[in-house]
This record gives sequence, structure tokens and C-alpha cells, in this order.
Amino acid sequence: MSVNELSGVHIWDGNAHRGVGAVGWSAGRISSVDITASAGDADLTVIPGLIDTHVHLIGNASDTPADFLSWPLTTRPEEQVLHGLAHARRALAVGVTTVRDLAADDIQFSLSRALEAGVIEGPRVLAHGLVNMTGGHGDLFTPPAVVDRKPVADGPDACRALVRRWARSGADGIKVPVSGGVLSVGDKASWRNYTDAEIAAIVDEAHALGMRVAAHAHTEDGIRRALAHGVDSVEHATKLTAALAAQMVAGGTTVAPTLLINDRIADGSVPVAPGQREIAQELVSGRDPVFRAAAAAGVEFVLGTDANGFHVGFDDQWEELRAMARVFDWDAARALQSATSRAAAAIGRGHDLGRIADGFAADLVVVRGRPWEDAGALRAESVVAVVARGRLVAGSLPG
Repeated sequence: MSVNELSGVHIWDGNAHRGVGAVGWSAGRISSVDITASAGDADLTVIPGLIDTHVHLIGNASDTPADFLSWPLTTRPEEQVLHGLAHARRALAVGVTTVRDLAADDIQFSLSRALEAGVIEGPRVLAHGLVNMTGGHGDLFTPPAVVDRKPVADGPDACRALVRRWARSGADGIKVPVSGGVLSVGDKASWRNYTDAEIAAIVDEAHALGMRVAAHAHTEDGIRRALAHGVDSVEHATKLTAALAAQMVAGGTTVAPTLLINDRIADGSVPVAPGQREIAQELVSGRDPVFRAAAAAGVEFVLGTDANGFHVGFDDQWEELRAMARVFDWDAARALQSATSRAAAAIGRGHDLGRIADGFAADLVVVRGRPWEDAGALRAESVVAVVARGRLVAGSLPG
């Protein structure tokens, strides 16, 4: 069995800087971590592969302009898989070795299996099946005149059935909207999605089948209801309050704040309808100081970009990290933790992802400089090489 080694580099292990030394790996797993000096003047640093806990792989990945909403309706599923793969590989090239798709169906499940089997190089894809009500946030991405729609579920029994269907199809988890959203057509962020009985059924059934539940929630009411029913993560959480933050800390609920996408929609730097821009502007108004206080209180914010290739690219994770450092008043090391060890724990993979340690997945990123010391240096341009599942997939390793 061949052993690969990277030596003479700084090692930042997902929690802290360990010193200068060597990392060895074999059969896709880290086999050794040797520190030869506590400090040094090495030019390169190896860190764990980044984990983006909130993406949407399926969308136009070509250079040909396409409408964000109509593209999925006019593109065959066979083609959509290839576009999803292109997006996944763009993330991989900048050091994102694991992504979690939070609106998945059989397209993403198939892509995830092919990547896991090594049919083609790409990041690890954890796919969460979307359980969505008629007229809910997810359903409103499809115009009302379209007959061939994504599955919806209404009533507790139907919700349980759809959770079971996604489990049978190979889902890693479940996503449920409990409030309205920004980009869905005719939606209002303030609209309630699902009753308490339906949310309870979804969470209970998912947990019974060993799947984590991510709840899309922008509003105070949506966040409160999601927490009351024991979801594992809240996505966006834009109207978080101090009282809800305390509940999150007590319950260990994580948050993907998706800063860039909401900021870009609000400031008009990406093309959206006027109504969508107004929704985003209202949501982000007053958000940053509340988020900063929540982070200081112990809320576990982790990297989640909501990347879709249109409003946020699949190479924007480093920019999202810089935004998180700014909003939460974090140093560079804390920002990196949110994309490595802490993100791994948030998706239930803290035992084998997000750290450079014996037995962990050999997902490694070699970058120039000392990224744990300077948040401004957290940039995609600094990436020199990417190793995923023990295989070199981008750049070249030193020596």
C-alpha cells in the first residue's frame, strides 16, 4: 500500500497551528502527523479541506447565460447532473472537499453516489432531500402553470411518507422550509411554512431513520418553531434574537448564516427582481450586530454559502469566510474552524472530516502563507494544491 507524504509545511489541523512538519496518508486516510518544529519560516501551510454546509449544485454551469428560475424547467435531468458535477468540481478546485446540497432529489443522490464510488473526481456530496409543502418556499420556484413539479407533502402522514421516500433513495438528511424565502416567486419571507404537527412529523421520522434535519428559516417565528421541534441546523436565521440564540446554544443547534447571497441580493450586485431585493434588504437590516452578539454568546455559526452558481459562485467560499470574520468579529483561526472542524461536527462528521489527525479522511488543502493569522489572506488565489480522498485533484504538491 503506497504512502504519500507532504513535508516541510506548517500544519493547521482544523483547530490550531501545530507547527512545521509532515502529513502522511494512505488509502484515503491520514496515517501520520509528525511535528518537527513548533515554529519555522515555511512558505506553505496545509489545512483540512473546507466544508460548505449549504449549497445547491443543480443550476446552469455553462458560459451561456440562462434564467435562474427557468433553466431547471428546460434542461433534462441527464444534463443537470453534468452541470451539478461542474459546480462541484469548481468548489473542489478552491479547496472545498465536502459540500451539503440542501434541495436534493434523485439527481443529487445519483451524483453523490458516483463521486463516492470514484467514478469521477469531485468533492464529497451530502444530499438532503427537500420536504416541502404545496405553495411553500421550495414549491414557489416552479411557476403555477407547470404540471411536472418536484414532490410536495401536506399533512403529517404525507410528510412522513416523503421523508421515507428520500431515505429509500439515498438521502443523507432532510431539508424543511419553515418560513418563506427571498428568491422563490411571489413568496414572502414572513409566510409560515408547515404547521407544528407537520414539522414534528418530519423531524421525528428523519431522526428515526438516522438523518439530520436542516430547517430553512428567516423569521423569528420560523426559527422558534424549528428549534421547538429539535432540528439540527437552522439555515439563514436572519431574524435571530438573543432569546433564540440562547436556545440554540443550549440545544447545540448550528447556523449557516449565508451572508454573501443575502447581501448581494440586497445591494443589487446580482440581478434579481425588485421585490426580491426589497425582501433581502428588510431581512439584512440590523442583522450584523445581532449575529455578532449571538456568536459571542456561543451560537455555532459554520460555513454555508447557499452557492447556486448564479448569485454565489462555487468558488466564493473563501470570500464568505472573510465576510464571517468581519461580521462576527472573528480572528482568522476561528473563521477557518467554521469551515473545517466545526463544520464537520455540524453535519455529523466530526469523527472523520475537518481535521488533520490520524485516521481522518485525507482531505487536504495546501495554501501560501499563514492563513490562521490573517483573515484577509483567506483567499482562493492562495490555494496551491488540493487533495481529496487521498488523491491529488488540483494544483501540484511541493517537492
